[in-house]
Amino acid sequence: FAQSPYESSADFAKYAMKLREEAMLKVEPQVFVPTSSRTSTQRYPWKVNIVTTVFWIGEQPTANNPVPNTRSSWDASWTASYGGYDSPDPSGRKNYIPVSFIPRQNPFYVALPYNDVTHGQFKPEAALVIPWFKQQYTEPGKSVCKGRWLAVRKGNRVCYAQWEDCGPFRTDHFQYVFQNERPKPNLNRGAGLDVSPAVRDYLGLQSTDVTDWQFVEVRDVPAGPWRNYGDNNHFVIAQRQSQQRVVQETTDRQKKK
Repeated sequence: FAQSPYESSADFAKYAMKLREEAMLKVEPQVFVPTSSRTSTQRYPWKVNIVTTVFWIGEQPTANNPVPNTRSSWDASWTASYGGYDSPDPSGRKNYIPVSFIPRQNPFYVALPYNDVTHGQFKPEAALVIPWFKQQYTEPGKSVCKGRWLAVRKGNRVCYAQWEDCGPFRTDHFQYVFQNERPKPNLNRGAGLDVSPAVRDYLGLQSTDVTDWQFVEVRDVPAGPWRNYGDNNHFVIAQRQSQQRVVQETTDRQKKK
């Protein structure tokens, strides 16, 4: 059954306060507030002390990772879509991207052990357990999880990344991803989150580490290197659309002269 996003009276109280603040803002002068200082509604709880491993686009299978990462659960041509091999070797990386090419997708990506789609159709529980299912649904069998933003925390550093693959090991553990279960045992010490080399480098992670993570809304993603690249990146898309509007407006003005 679907869980309420407000699992406690404290959460609901926070939500009520936010509604009150928004109502007050409507009658007060609008003041620009930097994204980084805005308080999130905390709709999605933190998953804490999650064993976290590193994976990368183009990775070949190993004993502890039997599935190659040349394709993702949602993209059969993942390496090509990205633009190449996302080498984890620090000597082959600079500013969170490979030195050999500019990635065509966001280099800040993660995998979680759930896929909402199987054989081109939504799984029976998807509409019930995914909190944003109704808002994000566009067509039958098109994932509402792919591209979703997460915050990943290690110590006092927080990194933001997009959900672009399913794993480690499982693709069915909605009770962990959306509810309160812990990750299940597996070959990598019960890992429940895979992160890309960019996330690893930003947080200073070991190849196997422990982090916290939570889902976040696009509006709550602050400025950072995770906004810079990718045809799948909401911020890159918005910037391109803005530039196209400026070009179109300039063209229209010139035609009127």
